[in-house]
Amino acid sequence: MRLTALALCAVALAGCTEVQQAVDNTARQGAKGVVTETLATRFLQVPKELITPFTDCIIDNSSAVEIRDFARAAVVGVDEQTVTTVRAVLSRPETVQCLQTRALNAGLG
Repeated sequence: MRLTALALCAVALAGCTEVQQAVDNTARQGAKGVVTETLATRFLQVPKELITPFTDCIIDNSSAVEIRDFARAAVVGVDEQTVTTVRAVLSRPETVQCLQTRALNAGLG
């Protein structure tokens, strides 16, 4: 009986994990568009050819709360909070390292 209950719990959790992953992927896709728009319109110093790598580094180094904020901006529009969040993520050492690696790989380093 316990084994059956544990198996059912495992199946239920696996289903929840898949749903959560799908929600996370959808939010990240929406967030990418917002970050790309923010970089293109508010961070004019970012070279055009690096906008996509910058976007990827920002998304990869954003917390779940920041991803949610970017996804919200996809609905209501980019505002100063969006810019502040992008700037905060850009200032993190992990993001800086990611950007340096991407710039070198693009031959711009």
